[in-house]
Amino acid sequence: MLSPDDPAFLEVRATIEAILFDLDGTLIDTDDAFLEGLASRLEGWSRVFTKHDPRPVLRRAVLAAEGPVNAFISLLDVVGLDDDVLSIGDKLREVRGLRVQGRFVTVIGVLEMIRDLQSSYRLGVVTSRSQADASAFLRQFELQRLIEVVTSREDTRRLKPHPEPVRHAATLLGLSPSQCAMVGDTAVDMVSAKRAGAFAVGVLCGFGERDELLRAGADLILKNTAQLAAWF
Repeated sequence: MLSPDDPAFLEVRATIEAILFDLDGTLIDTDDAFLEGLASRLEGWSRVFTKHDPRPVLRRAVLAAEGPVNAFISLLDVVGLDDDVLSIGDKLREVRGLRVQGRFVTVIGVLEMIRDLQSSYRLGVVTSRSQADASAFLRQFELQRLIEVVTSREDTRRLKPHPEPVRHAATLLGLSPSQCAMVGDTAVDMVSAKRAGAFAVGVLCGFGERDELLRAGADLILKNTAQLAAWF
């Protein structure tokens, strides 16, 4: 495991000028009420699950849908039907227990982290949420002057795990993806970052687990997004 003062990390950090964040599970805290409710319904079948706990399996199953759903929406965009079915992505977020407008709750410590980092790095958001959702989040926590760019699902034809959203955010900043770090909680975020050529930081405060983030190419894994301030 690298440390913040590891020469290998310091060499990479010296090239990074911007930090891009996913929203759900990275800046926005998740709500596990849905999974808890579903797990309780499966209580009678608990013996078939490892440690008699269905929640890890349910979490992985719901998370596995993100990539295919994003790809499906991208395909519909090609044929001009995406505006009619983008609610699919919103429904998936509801199923995953992700917060809705006006009820956002931040991951502990991220507001302080953003304020710490913005003096040294340019900051952005790369999300599969709508521009309205992203803007509502920034307004709720008065981050409009700190987060310089937002790439939402309306801004690119392809969604994560395709590299286009990360590349688009870098272009808006006038940088190359290699000058950016992409921070996210899922394998979809890591794959998008690595395909774009960005430094990939996985966080464990959302839906992703360490092993799957590593398999997806994470360069660094942190327990909580707020720890980023100690590294950058």
